[in-house]
Amino acid sequence: MSIEHESSSIRGPPSTAVVEQSQSDESIRGHQPRCQRRDFMTDSIGPKDHAEAVALFRAQVIGELLLCERTSHGELAEAIRQLAARPVRAPGALVARCFSPPTIQRWYYAYRQGGLAALHPKSRSTGNGQALTDAERELLLAVRRDHPRVSASLILRTLETTGKLRPGILSRQTLRRLFRSEGLDRQTLKQHDAQPRRRWEAQAPNALWHTDVCHGPALTAGKRSVPLRVHALLDDHSRYVVAIQACPTERESEMLALTVKALRLHGAPDMIYADNGPTYVGDALSTVCGRLGIGLLHAKPYDPQARGKMERFWRTLREQCLDHVGTLGSHHDVQVRLLAWLDRHYHVTPHSSLMGKTPAESFEAAPRKPIDEALLREALVAHGRRRIRRDGTVQIAGKEFEVEQGFLAGRLVAIGRSLLTPTEAPWVEHEDQRLVLKPVDAKANAKVRRLNRTARGIDAVPFDPPTALLHQATGKNAGDP
Repeated sequence: MSIEHESSSIRGPPSTAVVEQSQSDESIRGHQPRCQRRDFMTDSIGPKDHAEAVALFRAQVIGELLLCERTSHGELAEAIRQLAARPVRAPGALVARCFSPPTIQRWYYAYRQGGLAALHPKSRSTGNGQALTDAERELLLAVRRDHPRVSASLILRTLETTGKLRPGILSRQTLRRLFRSEGLDRQTLKQHDAQPRRRWEAQAPNALWHTDVCHGPALTAGKRSVPLRVHALLDDHSRYVVAIQACPTERESEMLALTVKALRLHGAPDMIYADNGPTYVGDALSTVCGRLGIGLLHAKPYDPQARGKMERFWRTLREQCLDHVGTLGSHHDVQVRLLAWLDRHYHVTPHSSLMGKTPAESFEAAPRKPIDEALLREALVAHGRRRIRRDGTVQIAGKEFEVEQGFLAGRLVAIGRSLLTPTEAPWVEHEDQRLVLKPVDAKANAKVRRLNRTARGIDAVPFDPPTALLHQATGKNAGDP
């Protein structure tokens, strides 16, 4: 009997059990149209990996040979030759090819003996330092356990230099495979040492603000290329952007100005969460937060996942706004587009982490704590030490000021000035008093009348040391003629 005839005889009408099962499935599905029938289990069934896909392919190739159990060896060999002449396309291959009769015969007998598992491709064995002695192997593993962050090349070079390992006995790739087989590779050690990361969120709006700087595309101002830095403050609970500003630099003063703007609009948060960049690790931010009663928290260095919410916002901002502003020439043009994108899109779009709510709905529904303007002013007072010149003048921020109190001339005094209102005059703090400084007006000072402290005439106070000594020597009284 030929293979084609035997395979065609197998295909016939379905059995009663199959028909009953089909009818049962129809009743379960509720007789839905065929185009709407979707079963999660059947849709997701497939090879779990490439090895199982290759085994299934080989089983399909030799499927016709399984019908040759009752045939002679000659008929089996003829069937194998027929299959070897048919081109088939293996999983992952771009073109079809023919497999040799010995290969198909090996697949056939492997399947007869071990089933589908016997058709899985065998992984190629690679060396893991087979030339190493037991002592050398244990030494390499011990060094790796004690120094998990050291590279394999450095371990190999150091042991060869010190004579504890024979030179050229294994390569860096072989050493890495050895560490990987023992579970001592860098990735495995990093996962074992790391603490499990959990999703977290602030309890309410204004409980925690994220602050960061994003590097945008350079702007073209005439023939010059101007950098773009976007400062932003993001509320953790609602994902609402409380303030955003396009700037040419990422200085501390620009960050403080944006923070003051957010405080005036939305009140003070309980805590500010920043990274370890130079903009946020200085004394200015920590001093202002401490005076306002705001906690300041810095993320762990070299851990970008800890700043995932802010990084995700930067990604959305780049894709939807910043990637399309490269042709602009001023930061003002970028700023108005940032505000329009926030108001018209980001704040009014349902957020996946807010259960369908928009950031504006989640943020505006919470109560706010208004900031006291006097407290904010005191928090942004900068202090310094300056020496008053002999003429009663002192230079502050490139400007000349003078004091009216002449006794301060030549003294080292404490100077204070408000960063909240830079136009306000600085002052001298002396004995719990604030002595206001005024700008030097040289022309007005030229018209000021000087006081002559040498009194003459009837108002003069008698003071003549030589005459007093003469009267003492001659025995005369001071009042005698």
